[in-house]
Amino acid sequence: MTNTAHTIDTALYDAVTDALRAEAKKVLESGTAAAVIGWQAGRRRGSAVPAIVTDPADAGKLIFSPSCVNNLALYLTKAKKEVREKGTLAVVAKGCDMKALAGLMGENQLKRDDIYIIGVACAGVYGPAVQGNAPLDDSTLARKCRECAAELPEGADVSLGTVPRRPAFTPHEAAELARLEAMTPAERWAFWKEHFSRCIRCYACRQVCPFCYCEQCLCDRNRPQAVETTPRPAGNMAWHMVRAMHLAGRCAGCAECERACPMDIPLNLLNRKMAKELKELYGHEAGFQAKEKGPLAEYREDDDQSFIK
Repeated sequence: MTNTAHTIDTALYDAVTDALRAEAKKVLESGTAAAVIGWQAGRRRGSAVPAIVTDPADAGKLIFSPSCVNNLALYLTKAKKEVREKGTLAVVAKGCDMKALAGLMGENQLKRDDIYIIGVACAGVYGPAVQGNAPLDDSTLARKCRECAAELPEGADVSLGTVPRRPAFTPHEAAELARLEAMTPAERWAFWKEHFSRCIRCYACRQVCPFCYCEQCLCDRNRPQAVETTPRPAGNMAWHMVRAMHLAGRCAGCAECERACPMDIPLNLLNRKMAKELKELYGHEAGFQAKEKGPLAEYREDDDQSFIK
């Protein structure tokens, strides 16, 4: 039986859907954007898939629901050239998506004047393997949403909807991070070694990450070979460590990498740990403001150097 005290009122999503369709039709008819990147209903009941709408008559196909889990910032990167070539784009953005857009703008991968951002209030999305139309409650809410502080995107051209008062959910990710930090170095090494041993090197984590926008990844090269490409323990450990360091200070916390991983590796836990380290050491965290450089991409004379032994 669902605990109504810990159930989110999903009327928000219906209201946002109506407003989103009207806004998409307006920007397409006015020529503000040549295409709107959003979500539409999937084949399975209650599911949602990314959609690119170019005809105002199709704006009615757009939806916003707890099934709209994809970070659409991905479709504005170099990895999706066929989308960028359509012209000026409008993109629908949740809070975590907005952080990714800000990061891409800070890294000169996007120009703010070239995109029209439709921000949507979000009370949370479904976790993995949850069937559409299920109540949005303690058992179905994605772990990343339990402690999210980005329910309302900042800096969008237009914002749709208001978030209702949410129940206090158990912060699973914070508890996992505390458990990880309580381990000894040897225990932590064994923890990640066991998880990474399951990796099949499908690169789903890379394919869904907005910040993996390189047209050719160094880790794919055989000559010289930076990281072994076969799913062997040493190569797997190197691959995930390289990605974690590469995303440190940049990760928007959308957890798309973890959602897409077919082997259930807790990748967002690793990214959250790196984010916490950078906040404690440098006072830096990814947010809604476009920053040209993060702490691992610049040098300051007052940087803490106590780690050098």
